[in-house]
Amino acid sequence: MLPLQVDVTSIIAALIVIVLFVLIILISGLRVLREYERGVIFRLGKVLPKEKGPGIIFIIPFIDRMVKVDLREDYFDVPHQRCITKDNAPVDIDAIIYHKVISPIDSVIKVANWRLAAVGIAQTTLRSVVGDINLDQVLAEREKINTVLQEKLDEVTARWGVKVTGVEIREILPPTSVLDAMIRQMEAERIRRAIVTEANGKRESAILIAEGEKQAMITKAEAKRRALSIRAEGSKQAMILRAEGYAQALERIVSVAKTVDEKTMALQYIETLNKIGDKNARKYVIPSEALEALKQIGRGIPRATNPGKQEDSAK
Repeated sequence: MLPLQVDVTSIIAALIVIVLFVLIILISGLRVLREYERGVIFRLGKVLPKEKGPGIIFIIPFIDRMVKVDLREDYFDVPHQRCITKDNAPVDIDAIIYHKVISPIDSVIKVANWRLAAVGIAQTTLRSVVGDINLDQVLAEREKINTVLQEKLDEVTARWGVKVTGVEIREILPPTSVLDAMIRQMEAERIRRAIVTEANGKRESAILIAEGEKQAMITKAEAKRRALSIRAEGSKQAMILRAEGYAQALERIVSVAKTVDEKTMALQYIETLNKIGDKNARKYVIPSEALEALKQIGRGIPRATNPGKQEDSAK
C-alpha cells in the first residue's frame, strides 16, 4: 500500500508543476496595449497580416515576437544645416518635423529605423529646396519652404507607413555680413519712414491751415455781405418811411391849403416879401400867382386904411 500512495503523491505533484508551468507560460504570453499602441506580431519570423491591440492580447511564448508601435503624433528635430542659396549665400537652417504612423506593419518591415531615415531625407531635401531660391526668398517665404519640404518628405515617408503632418523652420541664420547689411537697411528704412511721416504731417498741417484761412475768409465775406444787406435793407426802410412822411405831409398841406382864404395867402406872401427884403436873405423864386395876390392886396389896403376916401370916391 505504501508504494501506491507514493506514486499518487508524486503524480499530483507533477501535475501541479505542469499546471503551474502552463500558467506561467500563459501569463507570460499576455500583453496589454494602450489605446495609442499597436503590436506587430512576428510568428516564427513571419509577420502576421494584421496588427494587434489595443487592450489585452496573447502571444505564443518562444514562438511570437511583438514590436510595439506608437500611433501618436510625434516630432523630431533636423539639426542645423549649412545650405547654399541660389545666389550663393550660405545660411544655417534648422527645422522641426511632425509625423504620425498610419501603417504600423509598414513602419516596421519596410525600413530599419524610419526616424533616422526621415532625418537624413529631411536634411538633403532642405538643402535642395533652399538651393533653388534666393536668400531674400529664404528669409521672406518661410511658409513656402515649409510647404515644399513637407510635400517632398511626405512622398518618401508614405511608403514607410508614416505621414508627415507638418514642417516648421525654427531658425534661419544668414552670414554676419548679410546681417549687418540687413540692420543698415532696416535703419535706413526707418529713417525714410520718419522723414515721409514728418513730410506728410507738415503737408497735412499746411492743408489744414489753408483750409482754415479759406473758411475764415468765406465766413468774413459772408458776414460782410449780410451786414451790407442788412444796412441796405435799413436804408431802404428809412427811405420808405421818409417818403411816406413826405407824402403824409404833402397830403396835410394840401388839405390845409384847401381851407386857406385869400387874405391868409396874402399875409403869407407879405411875410415872404419881408424875408426877401432882408439883406441877409437868400434869393427866392416868386411865382406869378404871388404877383396877382400882391395886386389884390394892394387894392384892398387903401380901403382898409382910409375908409372915408373910399366912401367919397364911391359917391
